[in-house]
Amino acid sequence: MQLTARTTTEFPSMIDHTMTSLRRLVAIAILVGSTACGGAERVGALTIAVIPKGTSHVFWQSIHAGAERAAKELGVWVVWRGPLREDDRDAQVSEVESATSRGVGGIVLAPLDETALVGPVTSAMKSKIPVVIIDSGLRGDDYVSFVATDNLEGGRLGGQHLAKLLGGKGKVVLLRLAEGSESTERREDGFLDAIKANPGIEVASSNQYGGVDVESAYKKGEALLSRFKGADGRLSIDGIFCPNESTTFAMLRVLQDNGWAGKVRFVGFDASDNLVKGLRDGFIDGLVLQDPVRMGYLGVKTIVAHIKGEKVERRIDTGVHLITPAVMDQPEMKELLQPDLSKWLKP
Repeated sequence: MQLTARTTTEFPSMIDHTMTSLRRLVAIAILVGSTACGGAERVGALTIAVIPKGTSHVFWQSIHAGAERAAKELGVWVVWRGPLREDDRDAQVSEVESATSRGVGGIVLAPLDETALVGPVTSAMKSKIPVVIIDSGLRGDDYVSFVATDNLEGGRLGGQHLAKLLGGKGKVVLLRLAEGSESTERREDGFLDAIKANPGIEVASSNQYGGVDVESAYKKGEALLSRFKGADGRLSIDGIFCPNESTTFAMLRVLQDNGWAGKVRFVGFDASDNLVKGLRDGFIDGLVLQDPVRMGYLGVKTIVAHIKGEKVERRIDTGVHLITPAVMDQPEMKELLQPDLSKWLKP
């Protein structure tokens, strides 16, 4: 009978205290000899659990596409499971714990809370199941590698662009995402750092959180802007920054629904079809973009390289770009704005 990482967990009395070491050795052997594709389970394939913060936004679908691309190249099997909402900490904790108990070969995780996921990740590492962190940071250092955007730099790019559009003067507001989200907190900090370099710009509000879904962010965004609405219906602010896809789309809708779109400078983060249209229509003045396909791809490549015994970098920067209406049709920018995910994801 062929020994696999799965069959070892069925006979605990046979492997006793050597179970975790044997699992790793078997995973390496399977990896070298496997010819499996990443999109579906194959007998004998190394299993990598990829656990996103959520599954609904285009950003996470792009991460999934990149992970599947790497899986196909490497002959491993990706199990893609995550919470529907990006504030469901318990669901994500359960996914990590479940992957650990199943004895997967490795875990690629985008932690939705920098503190709440520390325990589950530590438990996985103690069980000799390596973990690569992607997208958003985790407190401590008990993981193999961190593959992500330089989010502080991304926020700075957004702030610098908004300051330039305003000529270094005016009033701006920041609509944050959610407390505990390390990636967006870094973007928000980067934005505020860039604005501080322009003493002529006043930050009129920076303490409001939109929440993780569009409807919540819409209500919070509308309430925020209503504070700056004059008797004539005009806004008394000059610029807006939002740190992720859902808050950016929600704010775009608020501006459009109230007749403010195009009348206030607006910089957002991430991309979707709706945001690309807003950029083209002149309602969004810039989008700071990550490369989520590359992030998912390198996350899986890094965990597999580690399992094979190869040295991997502790921190891998996946890049960040500012896209404006003037450059959005350049081929490399179009690929970032609207990547063809169908090449890697089945409908």
